[in-house]
Formats: sequence, C-alpha cells, structure tokens
Amino acid sequence: MFDFLDGYDVLAAFWMTVKLTAISALGSLIWGTLLAAMRVSPVPLMRGFGTAYVNIVRNTPLTVIIVFTSLGLADTFGVTMGSKDFDVQGFRLALLGFIVYTAAFVCEAIRSGINTVPVGQAEAARAIGLNFSQVLRLIVLPQAFRAVIGPLANVLIALTKNTTVAAAIGVAEAAALMKTMIENEAQTLAIGAVFALGFIVLTLPTGLFLGWLSKRLAVKR
Repeated sequence: MFDFLDGYDVLAAFWMTVKLTAISALGSLIWGTLLAAMRVSPVPLMRGFGTAYVNIVRNTPLTVIIVFTSLGLADTFGVTMGSKDFDVQGFRLALLGFIVYTAAFVCEAIRSGINTVPVGQAEAARAIGLNFSQVLRLIVLPQAFRAVIGPLANVLIALTKNTTVAAAIGVAEAAALMKTMIENEAQTLAIGAVFALGFIVLTLPTGLFLGWLSKRLAVKR
C-alpha cells in the first residue's frame, strides 16, 4: 500500500521541517521581543524603527523574503552565512528569512500582551527608581508572556506551515520532497495524504499543549 514511499526519506524531510521551525521560532522570539520593546520604548527613534519594520515586513509576502535571501543576499551580495556548502547555506538563509518575517508577528503578539499589564504597575516600578529596561524585564514582560501564550502558539503553527516556502530555494524539507514524489509517482492523493498527516502530527499536539498551557498560566486580573 505504501510502496510509493520506498526510496524516499520522508522522516528526514520532516526532521528538516522540525529544525527549521524550532530554530526559527527561537530566533523569532528573541528578535520579536526586542522589536516589541522598541514599539513601547520612550525613545522616538526606536519606536519609529519598530513600527516601520513591523508594517513593512508583515505586508511583504514570505516567498519574496525567502527568495531575496537566496537571490539577493547570496547571489548578489555574496553572503555565504559562514558556509560554502550549498545545502547548509540554503538552510541558514531560510532560517534568516523565517526569523525576519515571523518576528514581526511575534512582536505584535507580545505588544498586545504588554498592553494588558495595568499601567499603574509600571508607574509604581518607576516610582521606586527602576528604569525602563528594568520595568520591562522585571514587571511587564513576565506578565505579557503569560498573557500571549495562545497567540504565540498560533504564530508557531503558522511558522511550521510556512516552512514549506523554503522549498523555493532548494531546502530539502517536507514540501520539497512531496513535490519530487508527485513528479515521480502516480499516487498523488496518497502522497498528499501522507504529508498532510505529517503536518497534522507536527501542529495539532503543539496547539493543544500550548492552549492548555495558556489557560494554566493565564494572569488572573
């Protein structure tokens, strides 16, 4: 029944998808948090940069960003991402594109969480001598993260599915293998079902777990 899978390393393709998702998620969380801090910063220049970045990146198709990392950074400007190996270079360029794109959505999710923290808490912290970065790090962000686990889960699930765009620059993840199999095999529906099931296995448990965690850690107001 599954003879069409012979000769194809489906698990390796999905493992590539998992690596793209996990590393991109971590990088996006870090960069997105910094962008959120800029969006609420008292410094106009930082607020302007954060606002411009989010508005531009969110309205740019992900495919354009991923292709630019390959054709623009690698081919035009010679950015090798620390490796001459084509596969490694493509993987790292894809990570860069995903982080740049996803961080904008992470930023807005975290900023919405920051807005749920009562202003009086920040004012009280400033009154006892804490500066902006200390207020953000010690008072605001811990509560904001607890409030936005659900929205961040949605961003993570979207990122998992967005990793299929990496096939556009030759990264051997699940979507690239599916395309190859469809071109070489006759069981199109069966191939599609296998890969659809694979993505369900990746995203459904993640969504359920983070949804449970969101309710468990929700800040009671």
